[in-house]
Amino acid sequence: MDKSSINALLEALKNPAEAVRQRATEELWRIWFQQKGVVGFELLQRSQVMLQAGEIAQAEELLTELIDTQPDFAEAWNRRAVLYFTQGYYQEAIADCEMVIKLNPIHFGALHGMGLCHAALGDYRAAIQAFRRALEIQPYSVENQRLVLECTARLS
Repeated sequence: MDKSSINALLEALKNPAEAVRQRATEELWRIWFQQKGVVGFELLQRSQVMLQAGEIAQAEELLTELIDTQPDFAEAWNRRAVLYFTQGYYQEAIADCEMVIKLNPIHFGALHGMGLCHAALGDYRAAIQAFRRALEIQPYSVENQRLVLECTARLS
């Protein structure tokens, strides 16, 4: 997908119409998941099935192998960050989220996840910063707005 199409989707995320924002969000996720074609997409799906089946080690191994062979696949890093987050490995998840953002600076999902990890660690200032960065991309995200308020309240 070319840069002008991505820019149009980013603008759509700022549209007051919820349906427009939802379509843009879904399209960006589709692009991210399919960045490496059918094989990359299928491996991400397989890791998700493993994670849901409780096969955590196997899912992590698959994602790590995918990252090793395709280190520029941002969604593979993001999926592993999600896995780490669900296991309470917040520092590892943050490191993977940082890699996602390095590869794909508009990845609002990784910014949200990074904020969740910082909040879980009690670093509310860093959490607020991550949620605000996500809000720059997705300003209508009620979830990130709520989390900024919650983290701000915890600082007082």
